Amino acid sequence: MNLNIIQIVIGALLIVAILLQQRGTGLGSAFGAEGGFYRTRLGIEKFLLIGTVVLAIAFFTTAILNIAL
Repeated sequence: MNLNIIQIVIGALLIVAILLQQRGTGLGSAFGAEGGFYRTRLGIEKFLLIGTVVLAIAFFTTAILNIAL
């Protein structure tokens, strides 16, 4: 299978994983506003976080391999 196709699929999955994550306090957090509380990620949120990290590492790896080959 072509490495470009794999990278496109991983990129699309990474976009979906990022968009599915909950936003903390909305746009205010982008400008430095505090959420006011701290809570841990449980269940599906934790799964999405780990999945996003794995997809990001896979995307980076395929990008490096694509340049090397």
